[in-house]
Amino acid sequence: MLDWIRFIVGAVVLLLGLAAFALEVFGSYRFSFVLNRMHAAAMGDTLGIGISLIGLIIFSGFNFTSLKLFLVLVFLWFASPVASHLIARLEITTDEDLEQFCEIRK
Repeated sequence: MLDWIRFIVGAVVLLLGLAAFALEVFGSYRFSFVLNRMHAAAMGDTLGIGISLIGLIIFSGFNFTSLKLFLVLVFLWFASPVASHLIARLEITTDEDLEQFCEIRK
Protein backbone atom coordinates (compact mmCIF):
# COMPACT_ATOMS: atom_id res chain seq x y z
CA MET A 1 0.00 0.00 0.00
CA LEU A 2 2.82 2.42 0.89
CA ASP A 3 4.54 1.68 -2.42
CA TRP A 4 1.42 2.69 -4.35
CA ILE A 5 1.11 5.96 -2.45
CA ARG A 6 4.79 6.73 -3.10
CA PHE A 7 4.31 5.85 -6.78
CA ILE A 8 1.26 8.12 -7.17
CA VAL A 9 2.88 11.06 -5.35
CA GLY A 10 6.11 10.64 -7.35
CA ALA A 11 4.18 10.46 -10.63
CA VAL A 12 2.21 13.62 -9.81
CA VAL A 13 5.36 15.52 -8.88
CA LEU A 14 7.13 14.28 -12.00
CA LEU A 15 4.19 15.41 -14.16
CA LEU A 16 4.34 18.84 -12.50
CA GLY A 17 8.01 19.03 -13.49
CA LEU A 18 7.06 18.10 -17.04
CA ALA A 19 4.45 20.87 -17.02
CA ALA A 20 7.11 23.35 -15.90
CA PHE A 21 9.28 22.30 -18.84
CA ALA A 22 6.32 22.73 -21.20
CA LEU A 23 5.74 26.26 -19.90
CA GLU A 24 9.43 26.97 -20.39
CA VAL A 25 9.24 25.94 -24.04
CA PHE A 26 6.11 28.06 -24.51
CA GLY A 27 7.84 31.05 -22.90
CA SER A 28 10.94 30.60 -25.02
CA TYR A 29 8.88 30.80 -28.20
CA ARG A 30 6.46 33.45 -26.95
CA PHE A 31 8.95 36.21 -26.19
CA SER A 32 10.77 38.04 -28.97
CA PHE A 33 13.70 39.62 -27.13
CA VAL A 34 16.63 37.33 -26.40
CA LEU A 35 16.96 38.29 -22.73
CA ASN A 36 13.28 37.57 -22.11
CA ARG A 37 13.64 34.21 -23.81
CA MET A 38 16.70 33.40 -21.79
CA HIS A 39 14.97 34.35 -18.55
CA ALA A 40 12.05 32.05 -19.33
CA ALA A 41 14.43 29.22 -20.22
CA ALA A 42 16.58 29.65 -17.11
CA MET A 43 13.65 29.86 -14.72
CA GLY A 44 11.94 26.92 -16.40
CA ASP A 45 15.08 24.80 -16.26
CA THR A 46 15.67 25.50 -12.61
CA LEU A 47 12.06 24.89 -11.62
CA GLY A 48 11.48 21.95 -13.95
CA ILE A 49 14.67 20.12 -13.02
CA GLY A 50 14.05 20.76 -9.34
CA ILE A 51 10.51 19.41 -9.38
CA SER A 52 11.43 16.47 -11.62
CA LEU A 53 14.35 15.42 -9.46
CA ILE A 54 12.20 15.66 -6.34
CA GLY A 55 9.74 13.32 -8.07
CA LEU A 56 12.58 10.90 -8.86
CA ILE A 57 13.75 11.07 -5.24
CA ILE A 58 10.24 10.14 -4.13
CA PHE A 59 10.22 7.23 -6.63
CA SER A 60 13.60 6.04 -5.43
CA GLY A 61 12.86 6.20 -1.72
CA PHE A 62 15.35 7.47 0.78
CA ASN A 63 18.61 5.70 -0.03
CA PHE A 64 22.03 6.44 -1.51
CA THR A 65 20.54 7.01 -4.98
CA SER A 66 18.24 9.71 -3.62
CA LEU A 67 21.26 11.38 -1.98
CA LYS A 68 23.02 11.48 -5.35
CA LEU A 69 19.90 12.88 -7.00
CA PHE A 70 19.71 15.55 -4.31
CA LEU A 71 23.36 16.50 -4.91
CA VAL A 72 22.65 16.80 -8.65
CA LEU A 73 19.67 19.00 -7.77
CA VAL A 74 21.80 21.29 -5.60
CA PHE A 75 24.50 21.54 -8.28
CA LEU A 76 21.99 22.42 -10.98
CA TRP A 77 20.26 24.98 -8.75
CA PHE A 78 23.60 26.77 -8.43
CA ALA A 79 24.92 26.25 -11.96
CA SER A 80 21.88 27.14 -14.06
CA PRO A 81 21.27 30.69 -12.73
CA VAL A 82 24.98 31.51 -12.83
CA ALA A 83 25.31 30.28 -16.42
CA SER A 84 22.25 32.22 -17.57
CA HIS A 85 23.52 35.35 -15.81
CA LEU A 86 26.86 35.09 -17.63
CA ILE A 87 25.12 34.60 -20.97
CA ALA A 88 22.91 37.64 -20.27
CA ARG A 89 25.95 39.78 -19.48
CA LEU A 90 27.57 38.63 -22.71
CA GLU A 91 24.44 39.60 -24.64
CA ILE A 92 24.33 43.02 -23.01
CA THR A 93 27.98 43.79 -23.72
CA THR A 94 27.94 42.59 -27.34
CA ASP A 95 24.49 43.69 -28.57
CA GLU A 96 24.74 46.91 -30.56
CA ASP A 97 20.96 47.37 -30.86
CA LEU A 98 20.16 47.00 -27.16
CA GLU A 99 18.83 50.54 -26.80
CA GLN A 100 15.80 49.81 -28.95
CA PHE A 101 14.69 47.04 -26.54
CA CYS A 102 15.55 48.61 -23.20
CA GLU A 103 14.75 51.88 -21.51
CA ILE A 104 18.02 53.36 -20.34
CA ARG A 105 17.66 55.48 -17.22
CA LYS A 106 20.07 58.25 -16.37
